[in-house]
Amino acid sequence: MKNKKWILKHTKSLKNKTVLISGATGGIGRETCKILASIEANLILLDRNSERSNALKKELKGLYPKIAIKNIIADCEDISSVKRAVSELSLEKIDYIILNAGAYSIPRRRTSCGYDNVFTINFIAPYFLAKSLLENKKLQDTKVIAVGSIAHNYSKTDESDIDFSSRKASSLVYGNSKRYLMFSLAKLFEGTDNFSLVHPGITFTNITAHYPKLIFAIIKNPMKIIFMKPYTAALNTVYGIFNATPKGFWIGPRIFNIWGKPSFKKLGTYTDAEAERIFNIAEKIYNEIK
Repeated sequence: MKNKKWILKHTKSLKNKTVLISGATGGIGRETCKILASIEANLILLDRNSERSNALKKELKGLYPKIAIKNIIADCEDISSVKRAVSELSLEKIDYIILNAGAYSIPRRRTSCGYDNVFTINFIAPYFLAKSLLENKKLQDTKVIAVGSIAHNYSKTDESDIDFSSRKASSLVYGNSKRYLMFSLAKLFEGTDNFSLVHPGITFTNITAHYPKLIFAIIKNPMKIIFMKPYTAALNTVYGIFNATPKGFWIGPRIFNIWGKPSFKKLGTYTDAEAERIFNIAEKIYNEIK
């Protein structure tokens, strides 16, 4: 009930607006779609799993039959798949792009674009997707909402090992990829109102199910109690649709970046020098794979 009151107070109808969201069927992505559908947004579900994407479409259409929902398949680990999605999406009217898809602890490998797969999924693919679409003149006013993570605090960028392919710790590899995504897009959109940087805090989703089975069995129920539910965490993403983030700020849970409703917070890790350096690397990679 409290979440519904918050939505009524802090959002407005998105009738006749279209939201593209990657990783739509994951924990936070799925809950974000539910909230957006409830405020009348048309949706484009960008996901690698067609079965789950179609099931979500059917569920949402059953609840909100008046909204339009389209499924497009894209695997963020495979840049050729992302390129095909960009080609298909170039024909669409898109008002908002939510870069939500991500991967934490997965088997590591080098992708076809030459970089670590966690780095590719969390940074290269979403950066390529956003920049490619915004080069389309009819999408130049589209707003981008990037889902970052407090895990970016765990890593400092290393130009001698851009994708952290030599690192083993999942927290470092994931944190580095999120740092690249956050800082590169913040620099790309600097001085505009067409960007929001958000983060969900900590919540229980499949991305947190990376611990050994015995440990996960012990901690999963306490995690569900201690941390916010995915639906509450998704409010941060939705808040980003209606609010731009100034340089050096992001939107996330107001209490220690973990609990509470969305608020603007100073991004203490952000510096112009590092953002510029990351942005230049992002542009180099973009031009290499374009």
